[in-house]
Amino acid sequence: MRVKYDSDADVLIFILRDDPPVDAIEESGGVIVSYGEDKEPVSVEFLNASARKLARAGELSITLQR
Repeated sequence: MRVKYDSDADVLIFILRDDPPVDAIEESGGVIVSYGEDKEPVSVEFLNASARKLARAGELSITLQR
């Protein structure tokens, strides 16, 4: 899993898999879940991340490994 913060778009993204998304659903509250061809989630995006206090400008991307 990788975590990225796009400061220009103010979006915090959890990339669960490297598969390309083929569908996405915007949940209430500005959360977008993208799905792969197998209908499993490939990423979760949180819009307006700084307003939610989920991220701050200047923070680094991190990679989480098992």
